[in-house]
Order: sequence, then C-alpha cells, then structure tokens
Amino acid sequence: MDVQQTSRFADRVLRLLERVEYRRGDSPADKAAIYRLRHDAYMRAGTVEPRPSGMFHDAMDEKDNAWLIGLFIDGELAGALRLHISASLLAPLPELTSFSDLIEPRLAAGQTLIDGSRFVSRLEFSQRYSEIPYLTIRPTLLAAEFFAADYGIAGCLAEHQAFYHRLFGAVTWSAPRPYPHFKRPMALVAYDCNRQRENIYERYPFFQSTQAERVRLFQRSSNVADRVFEAIGRSEGQVQIL
Repeated sequence: MDVQQTSRFADRVLRLLERVEYRRGDSPADKAAIYRLRHDAYMRAGTVEPRPSGMFHDAMDEKDNAWLIGLFIDGELAGALRLHISASLLAPLPELTSFSDLIEPRLAAGQTLIDGSRFVSRLEFSQRYSEIPYLTIRPTLLAAEFFAADYGIAGCLAEHQAFYHRLFGAVTWSAPRPYPHFKRPMALVAYDCNRQRENIYERYPFFQSTQAERVRLFQRSSNVADRVFEAIGRSEGQVQIL
C-alpha cells in the first residue's frame, strides 16, 4: 500500500475498532468457545486433523504464562489468539518445541519474548471485514508494551511470512520446520519490539493502546508469569503476589 491507501485503511480499522472488545478467555465456557473456533478455522484451512470433540487445544493452553484472548465485534466472538509471555526458561513458550536452538539462548539471557499463536477468525466475519487479521493480531502489540518485551515471535506458514515482514518489520529466524499438531511445517518470524514500535504505530495507529486497556487485558492474580516479570521489574502493571 502507498501512504494514502494505508491512511484510508487505518481509518477503516479504527472505525471497526470502536465496535471491538477484547476479553480474556479465563472460564471453561470462554475457553471452549475459543477451542471450537480454532477447530473450525484450522479444519477449513486443512492444517490439522479433525478431532471428535470439535475443539482444538493442547497443554500449552493451560500454562500459567498463557493468555487466551477473544475478539468480539458487537458482542459476537469473531476471532481469537493465544499469547505466551516469558523472560525465563521456567516459563515455557510454544515455539520452543520446534525452535529451541533459537529461543533458549535468548531466554537464558533474560530477554522478554511475546509468543503469538492460534490466530483464528470466524468465516463470516473474515469474509465481511478485511480488517480482521489486523484486529486479531493487535493484542500482541498491547502485550509487547505491557511486558516491555524485547521481541515478538510467531510460528507461521511459509506463505504468511510476508504479512509479518510488512506489518512489523519482522525477519525470519528460521525456515519452516515440523510443528506440533499441524500437518504443515512452520517458519519462525520475529520483530524487535523497541526498534519497530514507533514505525508500527505511525503506519498503523490502530495498534496503539492506553495503559488502562493493557492493564485490563493482561493484569491478573499471581501466577508463574507474574512472578517472572515482578522479579525483573519489566511489567507496567502492578502485580500482587499472593
């Protein structure tokens, strides 16, 4: 897109954002709705095998440093994503299974990583709104700022790398490798949060957020992730250790 096209698109996303609410999927019912949405989306894309339960989830969904987030438009669940935050080998990340040689040294050095995965949307909403991918990925920017992250990372299909390169100025850390639960290999992309933040906000102002929005979405009672970030003083939220 040229500058004028980008500006018009940003205006459209900002208008749609007024109808959007992000909610943490904390309750069993919230999680089940997200798992069903994932299963439908991945079956439609042909990237996973069908599951009798009609829900797609794994052990990483229950880790203490995981955030499941639903995207609601006019009160309806339109999309979802999963974020893991870590600054320590004690707080696992999904990408470690396939890319441990690239991620473990950074965690061992104390870098804070935001691992985004399970980006999905409901078919009717993605057909109606071309803005859905941008709104679905938006919480990764909120998390990066809330937790003062060094890098945002994601495993993605080879053909999706260009989206991350264009959106975040991301680079490819690894060519596609076998990936748990998926029938196709995934590449690893990453972007430098601090270096790219202002460029991202300037081009895509809908990624900006208030501290109140970030706190509402990411602050919660004591868990492993909270203790990690409280220890290193990286989170902007006030975490209570119980």
